[in-house]
Amino acid sequence: MDFTLLLVLAVAITGVVWLVDIAWWRRARRARLAKAEAQVEGELDTATRDKLAKEPWPVDYARSFFPVLLIVLVLRSFVVEPFQIPSGSMRPTLKVGDFILVNKFTYGLRLPVLNTEIVDFGEPERGDVMVFRYPGDPSVDFIKRVIGLPGDRIRYENKQLYVNGEPVEKILKDKNADNAPGEQLYEEHLGDVSHAIYNTPGAPGPQMPGVVVPEGQYFMMGDNRDHSNDSRYWGFVPEENIVGEAFAVWMHWKDGLPSFSSVRLIE
Repeated sequence: MDFTLLLVLAVAITGVVWLVDIAWWRRARRARLAKAEAQVEGELDTATRDKLAKEPWPVDYARSFFPVLLIVLVLRSFVVEPFQIPSGSMRPTLKVGDFILVNKFTYGLRLPVLNTEIVDFGEPERGDVMVFRYPGDPSVDFIKRVIGLPGDRIRYENKQLYVNGEPVEKILKDKNADNAPGEQLYEEHLGDVSHAIYNTPGAPGPQMPGVVVPEGQYFMMGDNRDHSNDSRYWGFVPEENIVGEAFAVWMHWKDGLPSFSSVRLIE
């Protein structure tokens, strides 16, 4: 189910009903009321007056819901949209079930449903945590970290990432992360961005001798490097598939209970 499409349809339907009422139906109601008052010389009882002036239920609902739906659509499409993390591919940065906020205008304003850019504010930067439409099925949203920009050469061998021929520095922090045997926590320095990643020694993973990121596309990887379905498997993310930049976790689970303390993903 495409919630954005349903929201656009709801805004369109309620808006049209409301406009038609303003342009035609309201005039007809007022004309009927004036005619009835003229027939009884303005002595209509309250019940009759209310009946003749009453809006039909579709108009009443449209007038009530249209402004609310329009505000929600504008906020979700052009300002900020909430998402929930469905998998562990971005651990330890994001955990399963985390509720995050995505900035919809960092990379430019896009039309809802069509996802066509109408105003350009900037481009993704290496290290950004980005939400995008999965190229294999654009109805599905993915979240990964931007690793390769257009023109970059990306290589990944023996659990080591290389960007433009240079190994990306990573420092071992914990050999037994999150009480998971064999799962190792590293701090990775991707340009100016420092973030945590997981590697699992012995776990199988793709070997990439080197690919060049095409113009207008991006190479994405999950922070849980050995358990992430990302560009190493299915290729690049076109610019038109970008949804926005994840910038904060507004709710996460702690000891089985929801915690609403904000965790920022970017500085």
